[in-house]
Amino acid sequence: MRMIVSDSDSSSATAHRSRTHSPSLLSSPPPSSPSPSPSSLLQPLDPPPDRAPTMASVAESLSELDIAGGWAASAPLGLRNNLRALSPDQVELAKMLLETGQSHVFEHWADPGVDDDRKKAFFEQVARLDTSYPGGLASYIKTARELLADSKAGKNPFDGFKPSVPNGEVLTFAEDNFINFEETGVKEARKAAFVLVAGGLGERLGYNGIKVALPAETTSGRCFLQYYIESILALQEASCRLAEDGSGTQIPFVIMTSDDTHARTLRLLESNSYFGMQPSQVKLLKQEKVACLGDNDARLALDPQDKYKIQTKPHGHGDVHALLYSSGLLNLWHDAGVKWVLFFQDTNGLLFKGIPASLGVSAIRQFHVNSLAVPRKAKEAIGGITKLTHADGRTMVINVEYNQLDPLLRATGHPDGDVNDETGFSPFPGNINQLILELGPYIEELKKTGGAIKEFVNPKYKDASKTAFKSSTRLECMMQDYPKTLPPTARVGFTVMDTWLAYAPVKNNPEDAAKVPKGNPYHSATSGEMAIYRANSLILRKAGAQVGDPVRQVFNGQEVEVWPRIVWKPKWGLTFSDIRRKVSSSCSVSQKSSLLLNGNDIFIEDLSLDGALVINAGEEAEVTVKGKVENEGWILESIDYKDASLPEEIRIRGFRINKAEHLEKTYEGPGKFCLEA
Repeated sequence: MRMIVSDSDSSSATAHRSRTHSPSLLSSPPPSSPSPSPSSLLQPLDPPPDRAPTMASVAESLSELDIAGGWAASAPLGLRNNLRALSPDQVELAKMLLETGQSHVFEHWADPGVDDDRKKAFFEQVARLDTSYPGGLASYIKTARELLADSKAGKNPFDGFKPSVPNGEVLTFAEDNFINFEETGVKEARKAAFVLVAGGLGERLGYNGIKVALPAETTSGRCFLQYYIESILALQEASCRLAEDGSGTQIPFVIMTSDDTHARTLRLLESNSYFGMQPSQVKLLKQEKVACLGDNDARLALDPQDKYKIQTKPHGHGDVHALLYSSGLLNLWHDAGVKWVLFFQDTNGLLFKGIPASLGVSAIRQFHVNSLAVPRKAKEAIGGITKLTHADGRTMVINVEYNQLDPLLRATGHPDGDVNDETGFSPFPGNINQLILELGPYIEELKKTGGAIKEFVNPKYKDASKTAFKSSTRLECMMQDYPKTLPPTARVGFTVMDTWLAYAPVKNNPEDAAKVPKGNPYHSATSGEMAIYRANSLILRKAGAQVGDPVRQVFNGQEVEVWPRIVWKPKWGLTFSDIRRKVSSSCSVSQKSSLLLNGNDIFIEDLSLDGALVINAGEEAEVTVKGKVENEGWILESIDYKDASLPEEIRIRGFRINKAEHLEKTYEGPGKFCLEA
């Protein structure tokens, strides 16, 4: 894949291009001739006198390509007229396009001297599309034809497979085995690397910024990216503290971006000093889009606004595997002692609450692939982690989409399809697109595939004849489909967490969320924020504190539970053991309260809170909080999401916080301090 690695010591991104397919598709100029630069890809063949030797070599190369021969004679007239104005590389690209049935892209070409800049831009784009896809553009077109033929024929991708429930670990928060897995996971964290898939904008949410810049919750105002980085740093510090050799380790953090998000992600990091992370820890890998397809013959679709440009669309987050492979980072990590790679997506404000225990499961169960999951109701609109066994003996453990799982079960001897078992949930756990991979086997697999992930195509046909598309389509790939190519010996499992603890994605705008049938998750900014408060309240309850029951309120047409607004920095409560050690059973927090803990060593003893309390503690400050705090507090006020006078990040929630009254104390340290209200 083509990538941009932002080695974050610098404010500028450095481009690196890595070919992952056979170089025979693009002949290089002879050694005596320098490779043409992008600015000189289209040149006349009569050079200035001082460049005669170089251009003679180019002419010789063109002669060797036999542009007057058979393949060129059958080319569209527009291309034939321009061949002698092309560089050897461009001629090879043109030849490849003709050989793959793409002659239509040249049919409208003007004579030499007209639109030459647009022709040059066309070949630059084709070269990018060619180098950014494992196997090249010819391979992309070949795969597209096969998948489009299967789609038209209605071929079932699971034909011959029987589903069963794979092996995995089902955890219940705060139970002994959960705590044990958490402890193991924290120890393993110093041998982990984290990869965030963040190629999308927040337009679907009604937010025009990048999604990782959106506040996860508005009590503290921390954006998703800040929360993720602070969580990784908390794991890093805790893990290094437990290291037997006492050495410090920096956990690598990769962010996969896109054309839409790359510059803005870099700007967000730089303007916030990387939220406390060392810039050298962070790498940005930028994915490219792929060519759109106009028909069942996989003819490339041209941009309706520019006939010298191929229409492109995102390929999907499955590109992350090829980007990591081609970047060389995986081998660097392996040499540095990294053992685990954790993949996660951009707007789940709860995910790091389940990471330590899940990583512990991977280590103890020795999973090559561990899919994080939550309990799912039968037929719920979330994919199920499933073991598939083919009649020929092949097996794989993958996510099967909910609309495929039920008919697959019915077709293979389960007449009732996807049904709940005695637990009240489907035995097939719900996939939440978070993966933990063991690095060694991961590298070995990518050596075989070049990082390519099994793709699919989803054309929207005009009618039942399936002969024409409503609009262009493209091949897509998903990060979680990585296990499809693994051998039967691969140890692939799952870890199920309580939904309230680990899964609250933010992906629906207010209007779409309000249309969700009652009882189903809204997956909006409103529900995502409320889920964080609920999780933190329930965790404090598990630790012994008395926390007020929620009330139900409606914001942006969504009825949600409003718990006390309790928020802490990841370093304060990384694991349940940490939290239980810092909270006494004599504490109480009322429903109307807001509690914000900004620090590590803050101990809550005999606190009765009915209002808003903010505690800020420096790195070397130890603070004990006691007594009774009563004030008017921070009040949630409903707002109209159509009110354009308010910021988008507030409007999409349907409420804002009126900070009427609060008690705030700051302790810089070092030393021990006590707040007795």
